[in-house]
Amino acid sequence: MPELSRFYGIIIRMFSEPTERHHVPHFHAYYQEHIAIFSVEPVELIAGSVPQRQQRLVEAWAELHKYELISDWQLLQSGKKPAPIRPLS
Repeated sequence: MPELSRFYGIIIRMFSEPTERHHVPHFHAYYQEHIAIFSVEPVELIAGSVPQRQQRLVEAWAELHKYELISDWQLLQSGKKPAPIRPLS
């Protein structure tokens, strides 16, 4: 699963399964032993969980980079490699 960004101990990844179409553009956030899945439009938690502070950081990051996330989703769906996205600083 390609890594898009990493900040404050949070790793953001996105992937595509070529044999199965995802219906909603989304990404995965990893923090320690926690895993959460967020939709891109709107940015919201759709599965899993991370601590509340990290969830707010992920949501803020995703709002700032929504267009890049959509672009990366489209690249992955067409079999191409996604571009890295700037972390929060």
